[in-house]
Amino acid sequence: MPVRSPWSCVLWDVDGTLVDASEGILRRLTITLEHFGRTPPTRGELSRWIGPPMFESFQVNVGMTPEQATEAVTYYRTLNKSEGYTGSAQLYPGVADIVHELHSAGIPQSTASSKPEVQVVALMDHFGLAPDLEAIVGASPDERTLSAKSDIVREALRRLEVRGYDTSRPVLIGDRHHDVEGGADADVPVIFVRWGFSWPHEADGAQAAVDTADELRALLLVSDEDSGPADGV
Repeated sequence: MPVRSPWSCVLWDVDGTLVDASEGILRRLTITLEHFGRTPPTRGELSRWIGPPMFESFQVNVGMTPEQATEAVTYYRTLNKSEGYTGSAQLYPGVADIVHELHSAGIPQSTASSKPEVQVVALMDHFGLAPDLEAIVGASPDERTLSAKSDIVREALRRLEVRGYDTSRPVLIGDRHHDVEGGADADVPVIFVRWGFSWPHEADGAQAAVDTADELRALLLVSDEDSGPADGV
């Protein structure tokens, strides 16, 4: 049965939403923080690190100065590049099918990630999602020129617009409070996915929250027999 979407375009966060890269992130954080004489996080503390820009996290989580955080990010990214950007990463169950189905339905999609864009491109290529995306947007290499979630969301919409796509009713899919806050600042509603690294309260302010890929699909795709926006959104 033909399907459509109540949204004119869909923006995707990456870490914790499309991709689980936590194993590699924890390993690199441990090496980096020990190198700089700081205590590495436990796996249970990863929620403080996955999502926000690393430049910000090194300052907030371990008290580094901006100068120290710049050095730490450079060291961390060197490890990341040497290991390969896709090592140990895996897709969350069911999300690739949604991306493919949205593409088949003619819905333009883009990433809107706080990861450096070169890494996002590598991940999307690795998992075969790049052909389904009209734009792949991430942070600038230094994570400072372009890093705020709201700016990344605006950049994703801008790239879709210049390619002639309808951005009048966008939606952002994310898993952290900074996705919700960034979406609100850019006037883009957020569907919050709970399978990432969030605490329960982080969904506050989202237009909807889901626990499974099936629940997400129901909000993004409807059959032609259904009418109006997705129920509950």
